[in-house]
Amino acid sequence: MSPSVVVLDYGSGNVRSAQRALMRAGADVTVTSDLYLCENADGLVVPGVGAFQACMNGINAVQGGRTIGRRLAGGRPVLGICVGMQVLFERGLEHGVDTEGLGEWPGVVQALEAPVLPHMGWNTVEPAAGSSLFAGVEHERFYFVHSYGVTRWELVTHGRTQPPMVTWSEHGDRFVAAVENGPLSAVQFHPEKSGDAGAQLLRNWVETL
Repeated sequence: MSPSVVVLDYGSGNVRSAQRALMRAGADVTVTSDLYLCENADGLVVPGVGAFQACMNGINAVQGGRTIGRRLAGGRPVLGICVGMQVLFERGLEHGVDTEGLGEWPGVVQALEAPVLPHMGWNTVEPAAGSSLFAGVEHERFYFVHSYGVTRWELVTHGRTQPPMVTWSEHGDRFVAAVENGPLSAVQFHPEKSGDAGAQLLRNWVETL
């Protein structure tokens, strides 16, 4: 039986491509903002394209933050993609606008310093040791489209808490390309546009559900 995955529908533009890619990865996929379905699916995907503030407005309108929080409290997996990763941090600074994020991780999303923006196209990543998401695709390239990112990882863990696995990439600045933190995972690139490597990464995630 295929695991059930909901792609959170809050007005973001890439839901259908994410849906198709997840179906190819072996999931039974629904695109919806229905709170019951979002909270009770085996996996929830938070997509995102465009501006941080616009995405947060859409997520807040469908109570997405509450849904994500409830899932994580119960140890149920969530995957953020592109701006769907960025909104998991505390704040986003775009064009002089400071927008509050979901605050699952400390940190600020801000403009990259690079000779050319946006960062558009294929790039390598530096996966964290022991990464499950990147198993089998550690040396592959993935497709990025963004001008903003997180250049400092600020979450500090102590004692027996398992530290998050942080994957990095570089375009001018070095920036966070992916995070694996218990049930919460996220990627800055678009796996649904990343060919065979992206397909394998999504399969890796679906197989954990």
